[in-house]
Amino acid sequence: MARTGRPKTALVLSDEERTTLLRWSRRAKSAQALALRCRIVLASAKGLSNKEVAAQLRCAPVTVGKWRARFVAARLDGLVDEDRPGRPASISIDQVEEVVVATLEETPKDATHWSRASMAAKSYGVTSASSLT
Repeated sequence: MARTGRPKTALVLSDEERTTLLRWSRRAKSAQALALRCRIVLASAKGLSNKEVAAQLRCAPVTVGKWRARFVAARLDGLVDEDRPGRPASISIDQVEEVVVATLEETPKDATHWSRASMAAKSYGVTSASSLT
């Protein structure tokens, strides 16, 4: 059958890349988006067309083309999420984790559960919620 469309750059994986992609695609802690990207690259390396990979993985052919091209251009680094545009986060991941842990594992001295104001007072080290305003 004759090929149609633009020719694609050959996608050849090293043994190390194949091992890493398989590990990322099967790991329970991987983000599902990253796992799908890994499966796209692995299927593309078998010589399947973008349409065949898309049908096999139940995604859009455009998605397959995007991640295939990103992998060819930047290899494994091309599969991770790029920084998003916009203002950077004003609080760190560690601060968010502290609030979540405190919410789930501690109770306030004067109530049965945390309110938004009481958690804010605790997080900022203020003695009363009214002094935050």
